[in-house]
Amino acid sequence: MDSSEVDAMIETVMKNILVAVTGASPQVLTETLYALYTQGKIFPQEVYVITTQNAKDILVEGLFHDGHWQRLITDYQMPAIKFDESHIWLIADDEGRVLDDAKAEADQTIMADFITRKTAELTADPDCSVHASLAGGRKTMAFYMGYAMSLYGREQDALSHVFVNDEFEFVKDFYYPTPYDNVITGKKPGDTVNTRDAIVTLAEIPFVRMRRHFEQDLLTHIQDASFSKTVALMNAAQQADHLDVAISYKARTVSVLGVDIKLSAKLLALYLMIAEQPNRTMKLSSAFQSSIEPTKQYLAHFFRLQGDVRVYNTFGLEDEGDWQHQRFEKLKPLTPKFIQEVLSQLHKKLAEHLPVEVVDKIKVHSDGAKGGSTYFINGQLIVALNKP
Repeated sequence: MDSSEVDAMIETVMKNILVAVTGASPQVLTETLYALYTQGKIFPQEVYVITTQNAKDILVEGLFHDGHWQRLITDYQMPAIKFDESHIWLIADDEGRVLDDAKAEADQTIMADFITRKTAELTADPDCSVHASLAGGRKTMAFYMGYAMSLYGREQDALSHVFVNDEFEFVKDFYYPTPYDNVITGKKPGDTVNTRDAIVTLAEIPFVRMRRHFEQDLLTHIQDASFSKTVALMNAAQQADHLDVAISYKARTVSVLGVDIKLSAKLLALYLMIAEQPNRTMKLSSAFQSSIEPTKQYLAHFFRLQGDVRVYNTFGLEDEGDWQHQRFEKLKPLTPKFIQEVLSQLHKKLAEHLPVEVVDKIKVHSDGAKGGSTYFINGQLIVALNKP
């Protein structure tokens, strides 16, 4: 059976889906659809787009309000395709807050997680094939889509990029090569081009499919398929019994299994404090709870991390100046309540980025048999500190 017969079989028995990341150039969607149709590739029955709020407005205006999408289908008498505004997925965080753009550092994590999760959901259906387009959106969007397809893509799935010859590239009114003469303004004022002369090329991109090596683990975690968790899960499968944890004071990060987790100074200082205890174990004896020495240990890390001044207030100090000048007459002990609250926040932060199995290996455990009076970090970790 040759490749064309395989394609025909897939097209017959499977639902074919095109998913694309886009930014301010909705043209990449019509160009991709045109190329799939005219090059005889598997043609989608459904189309989905992943984008930001500001890009959606441009997409809707160009494709639907200006009519370019339906005009393309009519011009080439293409089969019916399910695609409307409900198929435009706006990138959002776990609380449903939509990204207007994707310029901030925090936006990149939200974008990566959203693209990975949507790719995981689409590829979870064995009766569909997914064709992912990298042609639109920011470079990071294309990277995450390509990476997500490497993580979750199957044999029937494909990845591509589309491009047009130079004189039509970035031309605002060009959406696809028309089967008739259609003169529009070119790149420069006064220049004109005929859309009939445009050449659109679809390049399929070979990609490494890692899914088959981690199939069961990936499917088990499909509902929680963030980018960082999926990367950590797959890296964990290749690790030995121990985990390497790197902690950076300067970046305020805990790094494990290829995932960098940014923490506040308040959280990281306590993790560092316990990590540096003998056997990574801290016992809350009565002597401990009445002593200010543990507070000094904690604030020593906190000061290096340049944390929020309000934490000094928690321990009876005015600000970091009191700490620097060792004004310890009002210094308060480190309380179990403070430790428990900080650890709860720490573990929640770790769980946002790592699978639960990995969190369990690196988090701070409490000894319930002793009323939570002993805290310890798993002894199988190898912790490397990057001090300032």
